Amino acid sequence: MTGPRHRWLHAFVDVPPQSADRSARFWAAVAGARIGAPWPGHPEFRSLEPATGTRYLHVQAHDGPPRVHLDLVSADVDADTARLVELGAVAHTRERWWQVLTSPGGQPFCLVEEAQPRARPDPVRWPGGHRSRVAQLALDIPAARYDAEWAFWRAVTGWADRTGRRPEFRWLLPPAAAPLQLLLHRLGDDDPDQRVRGHLDIGTDDIAAEVGRVTQLGATVTADRQGHGGGWVTLRDPIGLPFCVTPQPPD
Repeated sequence: MTGPRHRWLHAFVDVPPQSADRSARFWAAVAGARIGAPWPGHPEFRSLEPATGTRYLHVQAHDGPPRVHLDLVSADVDADTARLVELGAVAHTRERWWQVLTSPGGQPFCLVEEAQPRARPDPVRWPGGHRSRVAQLALDIPAARYDAEWAFWRAVTGWADRTGRRPEFRWLLPPAAAPLQLLLHRLGDDDPDQRVRGHLDIGTDDIAAEVGRVTQLGATVTADRQGHGGGWVTLRDPIGLPFCVTPQPPD
């Protein structure tokens, strides 16, 4: 490993156009952010503007099922595209400022050219006293694809890696100022959907309070793993996208 190649990570919630406003309102409320204006020249994108730091959460109206994709900031998009294709990525559309790709397992992502200074937003402290922040992007990976996908993302990012007490979880840890870490989650052999897909994880210092808050915003609990050694709660947003409330430190 030669050190971090990408020092900033964006996350995009991609939803059908008719669901974009609802999705933006929900995720802005989750993050304590303001919904920004449509991007000049690309009105399908809107950013969620945090109270502090640099934006890193966005909503895209797209013609397809709901999903989450990520963007890696690149100092040289074309050179990095060539490197990632050698590692197993598939290159798709080249836009003026970004390149669309998919990982070997089919997870969509982009390389994006940015020169602005960036700072990770602070966690939001809510009226009851607890704090939270969208702090992690998880990739859910079928078992048969896991080793190849792990090797790919580790080589792509150059980030430090960490294993946890549960063997199905491994992390890629970004440079200190970046807003999101990557969790690579190995799914069971019985997973019916043999594709890689992403979801967002909220980090908080009070899971019960945060679950209560996001359900009031319209989320639905699908699994509570706090009492089974898991320590997290799985939910769906109003559009149907899964996400988790976790004990990951929000800062």
